[in-house]
Amino acid sequence: MGWHQILCLLCFHFCLLSSLRFALPSCPRDQRDALLHFKNSFVLDSKASEPCYWYSGDSFYQEIHLVKSYPKMNSWYKGMDCCSWDGVTCDGATGNVIGLDLTCSWLHGTLHSNSSLFLLRHLQNLNLYGNDFSGSHISSNLSAFATLTHLNLSGSSFTGSIPSEISRLSKLVSLDLSHNYFFNLLENSIFTMLVQNLTTLRKLALDEVDMSMVSPKSFANLSSSLTYLSSLSLWSTSFSGEIPNSISNMKNLTVLDLEDCKFTGYISSSLWNLNQLQFSSLTYLKLSNNNFSGNMPLCLGNITNLMFMNLSNNRLQGPLPRSLVKCVNLSTLVLSHNEFSDIFPHWLKASKLYILNLQSNKFHEFFSNTSLYIIDLSNNKFGGPFPLPSPVTYYYSIASNNITGKIPSLICNASNLKIIDLSNNSLMGSLPRCLTNFSTNLLVLNLRMNHLEGTIPHYFSSRSSLMTLDLSRNRFEGILPQLLVKCRYLEVLDLSHNQIKDTFPRWLGTLPKLKVLVLRSNNLKDLLDIPKGAHLFPKLHILDLSNNSFSGPLPANLIMNFKGMMNGENMQDTSLYMTRSFISGTYENSVAVMMKGLEYELVRILTFLTIIDLSCNSFQGNIPKVIGHLDFLVGLNLSHNHLTGSIPSTLGNLTNLEWLDLSLNKFSGLIPRKLGDLASLEYLNLSKNQLTGRIPQDKQLSTFSSDSFSGNPSLCGTPLPKACPGDAQPPPPSSLLTFDHEGHERWLRQKIVWIGYASGIVIGISIAYIAFETRRP
Repeated sequence: MGWHQILCLLCFHFCLLSSLRFALPSCPRDQRDALLHFKNSFVLDSKASEPCYWYSGDSFYQEIHLVKSYPKMNSWYKGMDCCSWDGVTCDGATGNVIGLDLTCSWLHGTLHSNSSLFLLRHLQNLNLYGNDFSGSHISSNLSAFATLTHLNLSGSSFTGSIPSEISRLSKLVSLDLSHNYFFNLLENSIFTMLVQNLTTLRKLALDEVDMSMVSPKSFANLSSSLTYLSSLSLWSTSFSGEIPNSISNMKNLTVLDLEDCKFTGYISSSLWNLNQLQFSSLTYLKLSNNNFSGNMPLCLGNITNLMFMNLSNNRLQGPLPRSLVKCVNLSTLVLSHNEFSDIFPHWLKASKLYILNLQSNKFHEFFSNTSLYIIDLSNNKFGGPFPLPSPVTYYYSIASNNITGKIPSLICNASNLKIIDLSNNSLMGSLPRCLTNFSTNLLVLNLRMNHLEGTIPHYFSSRSSLMTLDLSRNRFEGILPQLLVKCRYLEVLDLSHNQIKDTFPRWLGTLPKLKVLVLRSNNLKDLLDIPKGAHLFPKLHILDLSNNSFSGPLPANLIMNFKGMMNGENMQDTSLYMTRSFISGTYENSVAVMMKGLEYELVRILTFLTIIDLSCNSFQGNIPKVIGHLDFLVGLNLSHNHLTGSIPSTLGNLTNLEWLDLSLNKFSGLIPRKLGDLASLEYLNLSKNQLTGRIPQDKQLSTFSSDSFSGNPSLCGTPLPKACPGDAQPPPPSSLLTFDHEGHERWLRQKIVWIGYASGIVIGISIAYIAFETRRP
């Protein structure tokens, strides 16, 4: 084909597109102006749509569907046809605006009842999900959209109550009002109106709407009226009682989510009629976080198209019904936190399960399955030898069982593993050399609380994705493997309660993301020698080196590097806990720490928890003043050392400090008054030192008992019984009072005797005189 022919084709194509564009009707001017006025009533702020995603699945296996967040209204200009604007859909014949999709569009402000939005009377689809309309109420003017079929106002910070006018939208097919801040209860009358009038609904989502005032009868009417419903989501709506049998009328239902309500009774009594093949279309069933009890009903096996079932966090018990084998499409089965027992049924081996969560039950004797991607058998009664994961598994937890024997090297064949949690079992022997280097996908390796021994493998890949390594409470010995520095994503390293003999691994400070370093109860020794000007441990906010043999001065140069404890730099992480999230799964990091004089097992590590524990070592010298720069320090334990000098007043700068333990040292001098400024301080131990002078009674210091100050012979004042020089003399001890009382009684008895003698003499003389005068005896 010649160049002139190509040019002709391009010209023809351009002319065709131009003719089509001019043939389509443009957006009416009044509707364009209404949209522009609507745009100008809001501020565009990226934080208003942050984060922006859909959740599906449950709280353990969440599938997160990210939604692109950007300001769609930036493409809206007055000189353009509004039908070409991002998020706007027009009718092809009339040009009227029939669709407005502003999902995650950065809108921040108030949606007023007189908004120009309500002038778009031809709207059929309105989606405002994922914006910030804080303080806005859902307007009753929504009833103006007589042709509306899809309405999504979820996740946009609406407040107030749900208006009854929504029930006038008689053509609605989909209604989603979930995840807002409705502070009023959904009245029973309004709910009844919604159910009776919106009979064309196919999707209804009212998650987190308080429906505790809705009567069981009204809920039963929902089942009877909305017979076309294919998706019903009432997560965390505070319903109570039993699920009505009329729910079986919803023959088209594919999604049923009643998680986190207050339903009670037997599932069989509520759902028996549900499964006489009426619910053949149901694919997603979630009844978790309720108060169901009894056995799992046999009828659940009749839902042959079921793909997802979550019955976790109830009080279900007994064996699993064999009828589940008929659920040939079941891929996700979550039964965690119940009381199921018995041998796990071998007939499920032939199923198509990909996700299996049996956490916290009473199952025993598990089988190997070649198709499972996620296996959680933790906190059961499984025993015997090590059950191998399948080659496709990427989440594997058998924690808190009775698994014995060695970890077989065949585990390294499961190269897709991301999470391995074998903690709290009776595993023994050495680690397979391949376990720390077999996969670049591995994120978590938790072997805590077993009987493993030998040295830690020295093989770590430079392409490692490892984020958590927990080998604590075992019998590992030898030195720390320096190739750990290749794990550039490592955040949590816990090697506590082992027999490691080494010096302080300052080379770990080059790991850019390390947040938790726990080396307590090992045989580490020598100085914490850190060169001045070194930039190490920039993200660290938990350091536990307690119960070792470190000596020399406290490392001021090391403390100066803890930028994650200064100026809130560790607060850049907006999440509350150190949680590993990945596709279809989460993992919670845990750690054991000394808090307020007691050891606590933190099942989840708070991201803002900042702790330094250097107790039970042989440190000497003063506390470096630079420690007062760790603004966000929550806990400081320097007890059981040989520290001397005075307590620095710079500790009073640690305004977030909740516990401070300086006991069993050789501190001298006065207690700084600035410690009284620590309003958050709940635990203080200065006992068994050489402190002197009066205990300050300022502010927070006056709240502690004598135990906080005991064992300091030269310390005086409240709350100690020893008075300070110049204080008013205290009342005499109770023993002296008893002595004086007895002496006084003895003196009083003597006086009474002499008074008696004297009285007797006087009376005798008087009687004799009277007898003599009267001449009578």
